[in-house]
Amino acid sequence: MQKLKALKSELQAHYKVRELGLFGSFVRGEQHEASDIDILVDFTDDASFFDLVRLADFLEEQLQRRVDIVTKDSLRVELRESVLRETVAI
Repeated sequence: MQKLKALKSELQAHYKVRELGLFGSFVRGEQHEASDIDILVDFTDDASFFDLVRLADFLEEQLQRRVDIVTKDSLRVELRESVLRETVAI
């Protein structure tokens, strides 16, 4: 999470990220060697799918782990409330 905090300004400047948060196994302390990092992202209004892909590639390179980028709009209805409750803002 510290690495994400350190990268936040760069993510906002270059990847159209408005806000981001961490959820999933890393928040719950249940991660293991093969766990991905689940990141909830709020993009600026002019962001595209290409920006999401670029962000995922950049974060995987920086964090040396697979990342799963999720937007609030893409959350499945049945998971939305629990993901939002669990998310820790970066």
